[in-house]
Amino acid sequence: MSTKSNKKPRFKYGSQASRDALSGYLYVAPFFILFLTFGIFPIFYNLYISLFSWKLFGAEPEFIGLQNYVWLLTDDPTFIKAVVNTFSIWIISTLPQLFIALVLAYVLNQGFVKMKDMFRMAIFMPFITSILAVTIIFNSLFSRDFGLINFILGTAGLDWKIDRFLSHIAIATMVNWRWVGYNTIIYMAGLQTIGKDLYEAATIDGANKIQQFFYITIPQLRPIILFTIIMSSIGGMSLFIEPLVFLDLRGGSHNQGLTMFLYLYETAFGTKYNVGYSAAISWVMFVIVVMFALLNWFITTKVIKD
Repeated sequence: MSTKSNKKPRFKYGSQASRDALSGYLYVAPFFILFLTFGIFPIFYNLYISLFSWKLFGAEPEFIGLQNYVWLLTDDPTFIKAVVNTFSIWIISTLPQLFIALVLAYVLNQGFVKMKDMFRMAIFMPFITSILAVTIIFNSLFSRDFGLINFILGTAGLDWKIDRFLSHIAIATMVNWRWVGYNTIIYMAGLQTIGKDLYEAATIDGANKIQQFFYITIPQLRPIILFTIIMSSIGGMSLFIEPLVFLDLRGGSHNQGLTMFLYLYETAFGTKYNVGYSAAISWVMFVIVVMFALLNWFITTKVIKD
């Protein structure tokens, strides 16, 4: 009798535990099903497409192996130009953007600054502004007919829509205007975690505000600076809206504003409709972004540490 009574509860306990485990898996199953369907599957299907000569309209897909990658890396000057343009715009936009954001955050964090909430809201406003409104503003400023900036450039005999470097500056101006406030708020949040005793001790030792900024603020914000640099690198490498709005789908008449992401989109849905080749572009872009982000992480870590 005692043996049967001992086995029966264990059987019930095991059955209930199995039901509980099954119900738990059923509760989380919708998330994983959606993630596999719309997250993991498209990634591997995109890799599969990149192995084909596959156009949206026309002949049937033809398996060509890695030939798309060979053409892309060895026989496509337009892609090389898009890579150079992307890095050029990234340098002009991201480096000044992060430095200005860090300086603004440091100044707004000082005790003598009044109405900090108003300044924070004003700085963050461009980030939450509709991209359509931003487009109208900058198209007006750079307009060839009545644009103020275009008029100033025109008096010097310059045309930003033809000159490659000026077109990059125009695109970077829009990027900086939108993202400086976002990074400023992030840096301000990080500054709240730095103890005031460090600044007080530095003041007693005779360090001025500039020395405190470079020898206390920047080293203490190292993790946050790394985060903003990596995120800005990813965003800069996938720049799309700004060059499309300022120029066109081809990045201008001479591809002077063509970025990697814009070239990918134009290849797939612009004039070529070559989804196989665009899939190969996306994977090369992925490798470039990962390598560039790791390089930024390594350099920034070493510079801040030193």
